[in-house]
Amino acid sequence: MPLFDYRAKDLQGQTIEGVAEAPSEQAALDELAERNLTPFFLQERASRSVFQVSLKFFNRIRTRDLVVFSRQLAVMVSATVPLVQSLRILTKQTQSENLKIIVSEVADEVEGGAKLSAALSRYPDVFSSFYVNMVRAGETSGRLDETLNYLADEAEKNYDLMSKIKGAMTYPAFILVGLTVVGFIMMTFVVPKLTTILQETNTKLPASTRLLIATSGFFERFWWLIIILLIALAVGVRYATRRGPGRLLWHRLQLRLPIFGKILQRIYLVRFTRSLASLMLGGVPLTRGLEVVAGVVGNEVYRDLITRTIHEVEEGNSISTLFLESSAMPSMVSQMLVVGEKTGRLEEIMNRLANFYSREVENMVQGLVTLIEPIIMVVLGLAVGVMVSAIILPIYQSIGNV
Repeated sequence: MPLFDYRAKDLQGQTIEGVAEAPSEQAALDELAERNLTPFFLQERASRSVFQVSLKFFNRIRTRDLVVFSRQLAVMVSATVPLVQSLRILTKQTQSENLKIIVSEVADEVEGGAKLSAALSRYPDVFSSFYVNMVRAGETSGRLDETLNYLADEAEKNYDLMSKIKGAMTYPAFILVGLTVVGFIMMTFVVPKLTTILQETNTKLPASTRLLIATSGFFERFWWLIIILLIALAVGVRYATRRGPGRLLWHRLQLRLPIFGKILQRIYLVRFTRSLASLMLGGVPLTRGLEVVAGVVGNEVYRDLITRTIHEVEEGNSISTLFLESSAMPSMVSQMLVVGEKTGRLEEIMNRLANFYSREVENMVQGLVTLIEPIIMVVLGLAVGVMVSAIILPIYQSIGNV
């Protein structure tokens, strides 16, 4: 989502500088107006260079560090330690050097009269719009310590879920990468030497052997071209799917993938339901909550659906109006939202859905890992069998002709 640098006047006439995250310049202006700020400078940030993106990757703040920061700040705020003093203490206790610098700058801004949420909003790469809006809601309700504890709990849930998924997929991914590398080395350097011996026998070779010889010969002569094409393909796909129609098409294809599509769909549903429930429990209005969730859900299909839902809600319609018509939203979610609206328990329904889909994601990932392992072994056995037969059979034929 685009970032806009701004300078604005607050209700006391003080100048505040910061960064707003919004889909458009008008949306950024609307967000500042909601925060009772009158902007006199607003400019979209230029796209980052490759070097800047790489630097951002290496300097990123770990989720675990953010959880610890939120938890410790909540404890000190609940103990009535002044906010600025709490931030100064955390500056010394935080292990991450990058987070230490950011917290120190946040403390300076808060000491200068800025609200904590406004100070945090200047660092959208670290504190998401969801995090900032929850802190703003906590400030408004006077329950900042509870909000920070809640944010730490939610961050831990998301962290644990993604850690389980990554941990479960590490072994299959390692095996597949290893097989690909070993297969490339075999076809490029080992098989050509074996097939040369077969060609020197002057015997009629089976079709499988001729195909193996042609393939290995291509790998031997053009291995550098294969590597270049793979890198170009990866960069091209990455560039084409970063934004616009290409990104929307890619995210649609993700949801339609066999097996993986169902897992990804449930991950996005967990983000949607858990984030919206948290925002509503924090006192954030429904439309504003939907705007925030649209930015954090991570899929353009759901982002578009949520954005159109915002207009429906603003016109007085139900939140489930478009969900009932969309194939991307399971009927169970849509029907439960209808029940939640009618009973006035929408936040509770959202939380139950989030817990249900979290468990379902874990079960599906474990089932997928259990299924992938024998499939990998079968594919490996077939590949080795085809390669061995293509080499061994001609040797037996040549020996029989002697």
